Amino acid sequence: MKSLPAESGGYSSRPGRRLRALRQQNRITLDQLSQATGLSKGFLSRVERDVTSPSVASLVTICEVLGVPPGAILDTPDTDLIPLDDAPLVNLGGDGITERLVTPRGRRDLRILHAVIEGHGTGEDELYTMDCTVESVHVISGQFVLQTPDQEIHMHAGDTVTLPGSEPHSWRNPTPEPATVLWVLVTS
Repeated sequence: MKSLPAESGGYSSRPGRRLRALRQQNRITLDQLSQATGLSKGFLSRVERDVTSPSVASLVTICEVLGVPPGAILDTPDTDLIPLDDAPLVNLGGDGITERLVTPRGRRDLRILHAVIEGHGTGEDELYTMDCTVESVHVISGQFVLQTPDQEIHMHAGDTVTLPGSEPHSWRNPTPEPATVLWVLVTS
């Protein structure tokens, strides 16, 4: 049997999952949220399961306790699909590399590059830094060497290295076989 909302909030969004995720992110139990909002634990549980829609007043109260604006719960977050074949080509330097930006162009906080590096492909001769706070390199297939001022890090499929964007580095594919890597660039 399908449950219908016991209380209508006058909006069509289903905020329960987002509210639960925020509550858990803040390490707040249902009991604590109930005490802080004055709403029953059972009601909050039904809201989180999207069985009951809270009134606007209840939603505002819950959001105040969780420290988020109600709009953040009601707005549908952007979800972008970028098929690899449609991802734009980018060129950050190096020889024997094909790079595609697989995150939306407008995102500045997170950029993911899918790179296929031909056998013996190489990065810049001179070590370089990236315009980001954190950089991660994940090897999908093949072998990859990340060179920093202090070390050569030999990587294989499944390996991931994370370093500050300010760390000078370069790279190379040490084998005649192609390698596929993901570069993840995060800016705070």
